[in-house]
Amino acid sequence: MGLDIRHLAAAHRFETTVDGHVCELDYNLHGQVMTITHTGVPEQVGGRGIASELVRTALDTARREGWKVVPACSYAQVWMERHPAYSDLRA
Repeated sequence: MGLDIRHLAAAHRFETTVDGHVCELDYNLHGQVMTITHTGVPEQVGGRGIASELVRTALDTARREGWKVVPACSYAQVWMERHPAYSDLRA
């Protein structure tokens, strides 16, 4: 898809802007555990796979950092169930 997803580590957020709309994934980090708390994509740009790419980027970052993941956000939870290659990251 070619999104420019930025990791705003100090804000505990992954973010991208599509057609002027900010799309985000928020998380908390406690020790080595990332808890994904929210994934948001405005309706105007929904249905393009943006949320999926946000989750994938967050999980790839968690893997690189050696973090485990708690998908507290319902979207992230379903995404992880559909992508078993990331099941090793579950806290």
